[in-house]
Amino acid sequence: MKKMFLIISREYSERARKKSFIITTLLTPILMIGIMIAPSLMMLYNTSDQKQIVVVDRSGLVADKLQSSDELLFMPHDNISKAEACKIYNEESGIFAILYIGSEVESRDSVQLITNASSSMMLESNITSQLNEIVEQEKLRKLNIDNLDEILAQVETNIALSTYINDGTGEEDSMESTSSDISYILSLVLGMMLYMIIILYGSMVLTSVVEEKSSRVLDVIVTSCTPFQIMMGKIMGIALVALTQIAIWAALVIAASKFLVPAILSEDVAATNDMMMQAMMGTIGNTAYIASLFAYMLLFILGGFLLYASLYAAAGSAVDSVQDGQQYNTIIMIPIILSIIVMMSVFNDPNSPIAFWFSMIPFTSPIVMIARIPFGIAAWEIWLSIGILYATFIFTTWLAAKIYRIGIFMHGKKPSWKELAQWLRMK
Repeated sequence: MKKMFLIISREYSERARKKSFIITTLLTPILMIGIMIAPSLMMLYNTSDQKQIVVVDRSGLVADKLQSSDELLFMPHDNISKAEACKIYNEESGIFAILYIGSEVESRDSVQLITNASSSMMLESNITSQLNEIVEQEKLRKLNIDNLDEILAQVETNIALSTYINDGTGEEDSMESTSSDISYILSLVLGMMLYMIIILYGSMVLTSVVEEKSSRVLDVIVTSCTPFQIMMGKIMGIALVALTQIAIWAALVIAASKFLVPAILSEDVAATNDMMMQAMMGTIGNTAYIASLFAYMLLFILGGFLLYASLYAAAGSAVDSVQDGQQYNTIIMIPIILSIIVMMSVFNDPNSPIAFWFSMIPFTSPIVMIARIPFGIAAWEIWLSIGILYATFIFTTWLAAKIYRIGIFMHGKKPSWKELAQWLRMK
């Protein structure tokens, strides 16, 4: 254990003292917090210049009923043709667009938005919804129903849906508020972080083994340590670097969620009636919840990294250059990429059979399960996934050690798959 500790210490100190490690460790939490609060900030402070739209209405039903806003200013101009409007209100006029409405509003190509600059989905949706409402109102009026406006005002309904997690008590005060939008953001951030950490630090193991093997350093080290001690020392040393980085991130993000974010956004969010932003603030400010997410993340990062690091170490020992290792690296990457693909389906249904089984398969479970956790997954599923992951790590490490102990002494020839299988059968 003393020899393995020396290897762990060397691997850890060599990487933890690098400027790149310090810079990324400090900048990443800022990026994470920015991603989490960006939607709230955009919704609160997103403003744009008012766009002027000239309305040429041949139907006579729409122009005077369009409602201007801070974003759109409708300017009716009926005494002009579409061709004349396009010539007069061009890009140099400062007018954003011309809204042409034919005599039959509902006929094909009767409504046209002719823009002088790039349009947007929100703008077009705003105009379309107003046109639909105006035409619907006109159709209702033709039915000659008395007090139609009063009836519509009474019928109009806006329902605000609040989502809570059932804790089995039946008491509303004890149930935790949640939001699928917030879960989506957290799921995406955690899943992508885990993906990058496994790829980044896993490839470090492969590169480290290849470089030391090429320089024949391993030939010297192996006189004092067993191949298994060297492999585990490298894996655990780099794993500690990753865990150190995550621990620092966790401390900074938890501190920000406790003090910084509420101080910046609490008053602005309280002044609005937006349920999603209020729920988002509640989630970000829930220090215990954020801490639990990082605790699970540490467990899955450690398990996922150890699993893949053993494979990367075996791949590195079987080749003499990083370029030769790309063949094995590509194969190792396949389940990781598959995890990202499955993670996207988790956003639609975190409890689907595909999401469940891929969160149990150890080669995909770290990313898929960490993406499911923000949606409120049963605890037994999480711990079962962790148990399978760590059990598989022990098995793959045993297999990787068989390849590693032979591969580190092999030079000049890249082994075939048949030879790797023979190495696994050697006692």
